[in-house]
This record gives sequence, C-alpha cells and structure tokens, in this order.
Amino acid sequence: MNNLKENKPKIFLISGPSGVGKDSVIEEIRKLHKNFHFVITAVTRDKRSDEKDGVNHFFISNEKFKSMIENDEFIEWSKVYENFYGVPKSQIEIPINQGNSVILRVDVQGAQKIKQMIPDVIMIFIKPESLDFIDKNIRNRGENSEDEIKRRLDTAEKELSLSHHFDYIITNPEGNIKYVIESVKDIINKNL
Repeated sequence: MNNLKENKPKIFLISGPSGVGKDSVIEEIRKLHKNFHFVITAVTRDKRSDEKDGVNHFFISNEKFKSMIENDEFIEWSKVYENFYGVPKSQIEIPINQGNSVILRVDVQGAQKIKQMIPDVIMIFIKPESLDFIDKNIRNRGENSEDEIKRRLDTAEKELSLSHHFDYIITNPEGNIKYVIESVKDIINKNL
C-alpha cells in the first residue's frame, strides 16, 4: 500500500519574477522527465519572437479568455501586465488522471491561488541574485518598453516579498542557470 503512495503523480509549481530564468529551467527539466506533463497556460499577450502557440502558451483573444472564465475552465487566472493569464483545468486534471506528474509555471499571485486549491502542490520559487539581474534579462529580450520594464521590476520586488510562502527558494546566481536547474532536479527527485 505504501508503494502506491510513492507512485502517485505530483504537481510541481515553478514561480519567480519575470526574467529570472523559469523558462530555461523548465526547458531542461522537460528533456529529463519525458513522462511529465508541462502545463501550457492560456495568455492574451502577444507572442514573443521565440515562442510557439500551443508549446509555450495558448495565445488567445480576450474574448476567448473571458468565455473560458465564464465556462469555469481555469484552475486559476489573473490579469498581469495588462494581459490575462490562466491555467486551464484540463492541463492538470487529464495528466494527473493518466498517472503523469505535472510541472507548471505561474506568477506568484497564481501560485498562491493554486496552493489554496491543491494543498499538496510542491512550490518552487526562483529568485534573482539582485533586481539588476532581472532588469538586464528583460532588456536583453528587446521586446519590452521602458514602462513595461519598470512595471516588471516593481512587480518583482513585490513577488520577492512573498517568496516565503513557497516550499523551496532557489537563488539564481547570475550566469549560473545550471545551478538552478540542478537544484530543481534535486527537488523533483526528492519528492517523486
């Protein structure tokens, strides 16, 4: 009976400020855990040049997003940086019912909502060594206006103050994303 509990699928949640390296970490974890389901969130923001619809996010209209809210299709959703972001219920329920563990990436606000609904979610927060690190990474994308960068930095400060709500906090040392990846791999292996 104890063996069944160990094989129960798990839900891992990765969060942290914009530009901290969440996507890089998830990309590496995806290569190692082929049987995991990597949640695809629905967003109303424009697609970045390096993103693919249905891979990085489901890029949908405001109207479609609002229709999904009305139809209770999200585990959680929020408005961030003038756009809507949401986690479709099907992205978690289907893989869990099929016996697959799940990894999802959400903002801090969404993480807190999910923890209330799914108390056994394993929450990992990636924090920057400094806000300068975030500023540099966002600017390197070359896709955000000065106002957007300032808004993201202000939000990052608020998110950092909420990191104590997470099960694990990993500091991303500038220039050493491999450390973060290894730390996340260790957390996943310890909890499977």
